[in-house]
Amino acid sequence: MTERAHAEGHADEGAGAWSGSWVAERLGVGLTGDEALTGLLGLALRRNPKRAHLLVSNVLGKHVPQSPSVVHGHGVALGRRVRDLLGAEAAERAVVLGYAETATGLGHSVADGLGSAPYLHSTRRPVATVARAGGFEESHSHATSHLLLPEDPALLAGDGPLVLVDDEFSTGNTVLNTVRALHERYPRKRYVVVALVDMRSPADAGRLDDFAREIGARVDLVTTASGTVQLPPGVLEKGQELVARHETPATDPTTEPTADPTTGPTGRVPAAEPSATVRRVELRWPHDVPDGGRHGFTPAHRARLEAALPAMAARIAEALPTGARRVLVLGFEELMYAPLRLAHALEQTVGGDIAVRYSTTTRSPVLAVDDPGYAIRTRLVFPAHDDPADGPGERYAYNVAGAGFDAVVAVVDSVADTPALHAPDGLPARLAAHVPHVLLAVVPSYVPGSPHAPERPSMLPEPLRGPDFSSYAPDEVGWLLQDLSDVTLEAPTEEREEAIQSGGAHYAESLPVEYQPSEQYQQLFHAALETSAARLARAVGAVTEIVLAERSPRPVLVSLARAGTPVGVLMRRWARFRHGLDLPHYAVSIVRGRGIDANALRWLADHHDPADVVFVDGWTGKGAITRELAAALRAFEDSDGITGFDPEIAVLADPGSCVRTYGTRDDFLIPSACLNSTVSGLISRTVLRADLVGPHDFHGAKFYRELAGADLSPAFLDAVSARFPEVTEAVDAQAKDLLSADRAPTWEGWAAVERISEEYGIHDVNLVKPGVGETTRVMLRRVPWKVLARAGAGADLDHVRLLAEQRGVPVEEVADLPYTCVGLIHPQYTRGATGADGKAVTL
Repeated sequence: MTERAHAEGHADEGAGAWSGSWVAERLGVGLTGDEALTGLLGLALRRNPKRAHLLVSNVLGKHVPQSPSVVHGHGVALGRRVRDLLGAEAAERAVVLGYAETATGLGHSVADGLGSAPYLHSTRRPVATVARAGGFEESHSHATSHLLLPEDPALLAGDGPLVLVDDEFSTGNTVLNTVRALHERYPRKRYVVVALVDMRSPADAGRLDDFAREIGARVDLVTTASGTVQLPPGVLEKGQELVARHETPATDPTTEPTADPTTGPTGRVPAAEPSATVRRVELRWPHDVPDGGRHGFTPAHRARLEAALPAMAARIAEALPTGARRVLVLGFEELMYAPLRLAHALEQTVGGDIAVRYSTTTRSPVLAVDDPGYAIRTRLVFPAHDDPADGPGERYAYNVAGAGFDAVVAVVDSVADTPALHAPDGLPARLAAHVPHVLLAVVPSYVPGSPHAPERPSMLPEPLRGPDFSSYAPDEVGWLLQDLSDVTLEAPTEEREEAIQSGGAHYAESLPVEYQPSEQYQQLFHAALETSAARLARAVGAVTEIVLAERSPRPVLVSLARAGTPVGVLMRRWARFRHGLDLPHYAVSIVRGRGIDANALRWLADHHDPADVVFVDGWTGKGAITRELAAALRAFEDSDGITGFDPEIAVLADPGSCVRTYGTRDDFLIPSACLNSTVSGLISRTVLRADLVGPHDFHGAKFYRELAGADLSPAFLDAVSARFPEVTEAVDAQAKDLLSADRAPTWEGWAAVERISEEYGIHDVNLVKPGVGETTRVMLRRVPWKVLARAGAGADLDHVRLLAEQRGVPVEEVADLPYTCVGLIHPQYTRGATGADGKAVTL
């Protein structure tokens, strides 16, 4: 039987086999009650000393992939029943509270059914900027502590009905703990408990009424079905024994239940190597809509989300592989509602052409057994990737492997979009071993601003523009910087290097003395520009077309000053030449180790939709700025609560394979890297120093007006722009190829830099600068030690060889170098030192 045939049989065999029969037969566990129970629930075993069995819902969308319309529909139907129970007036004043992690999406769907109710769910993720409004314990769970973190504390303080939603009502302990904790602080007259199934024992059934009398409030219960679980004596011990017999060690994530029925119900195979590509889908999630109910979700949020869902679903649909028949949208732990609604909208978008299913990852460790009478057929194991407060640990995706999905759209929030997610054992890699296509969609994590955050000025200054600041025309770029032209910031290169490497100063606190090129070097620049102008024009056109196709039809270009600025100007010119678009373009400062200018981000958020912002740079080396930007934007979301900025940088050249939006991945000479300010609008690199840049200031830079006679900035831009008409057809073909190609970053450059750092005894990746552009910067602004050149590299390195000759730096040819060249900054630099250990060599 093929994997697809097995999977489709797996998907359909529920009609002939109850997915709880395997456990029922071995443990004597049974369900009694409504006829609908066995359709709603299956059974599994879990590694939990408090409860052996797990009721596995077929309609919750947690462990069992299900149609999103079914999942959302069950919650909405319950919400409508609550609305009918309360009456219109009381329903208007109701607040809905869901439970993490399993019922966050169900609770939100119930709130949708009520219509106008705000929603909050408990969370296990503490947020430093949000005060706790309460908490409680879930006694039978493997992870018990719940926090209530509403952005608006008044959300829980009203006197309207409180609707508490969980997936199952088993003992009532969780609900009683919650109501008791909240009633002490926010007493009210009415509570409604909602669950998919009521599975209380006869002994527990009367506790709710007793509790209601105790607190003097009315407590109603609304469920889809009810019954009880019959547990024979010794079931916990028998269950643990059964788990031990069928389970591989929990610490070994390299084995999984096989999806091949020929190996038997407990057969296991080694976890497969990734065979699929992982690509990002840019959702363009509305920046003013929270990712869920962790801090509250209002009717206004709901309206904005509903308006945005069709377009986001269309972007997912466009990214799906041709011919896909079965697609899973996979949520992430507490992040259940956002992926559910995306899946539901996708289901409506593709109609009957594609079967869309929905489920989420989970913390819960459950035994997997490949048997049609068991609810958890397969299990994928991967490490936590959101830096959880309770420390690292395993996470799981159930019933995904072997289920015949042609593609999985993994949806995570930005807090969880970390290096751990993208590690070789991370979730996308695990999925790629079993599914032909894996897409990753990231929803910005909503974090309310801290009430104790530093005051912000009511108005930041407008961007600086030429000719008052820079030699660019005023419409070409607006600089979100402050002018420090009158401040002496330059220091001799050797003095700066020693201070930087000794830890006495940061590189952004001073400026190198501007390199004045010799006549021979200027000739090399003009020759390189003449040779490469058409190639540059093709790369500019290609990256701009990708941005317009994938990021935004009217993007806001934001260059990372200063290397990104000429590229941003050229991209803006291409958009006007090819499409008649007049795109906004700004330049902002980003500093390695210090992050991006937060005030510049605030200005951008005040004037544009952050989702339209596309950060632009010239090229990638090892990817340090790529990582810096991603980390800085996460920190900005935490501090300001402003979401929507996409950390994906668009670059002209990506030799380091660090981004997926680029014009080329070739490591070639970009003439704007040959010079400093005289090819960058006469602007210095950016400066960040505490005595010059206050908390409410933009980062600084200098305008070298005195170098106007040597300025080549307009000549560079015009030389490349002049080639646009002749490269149009080539750009169309190149962009088409790139849009259909696998452009997922491999981070090959970073790995190469780490290897070179160790091989040459440097032991600091910051002193290894890969690629033609970065090597040129080393020669112009730092103290170079040596240059590694790929054997046979040609004219692209003529200017580097000339600079090396002028500075007395050896050029070492290396076979199989992944870059055209690599510049090595002098390690442990002290003046007079020549050895890798920073000490002078005595000959």
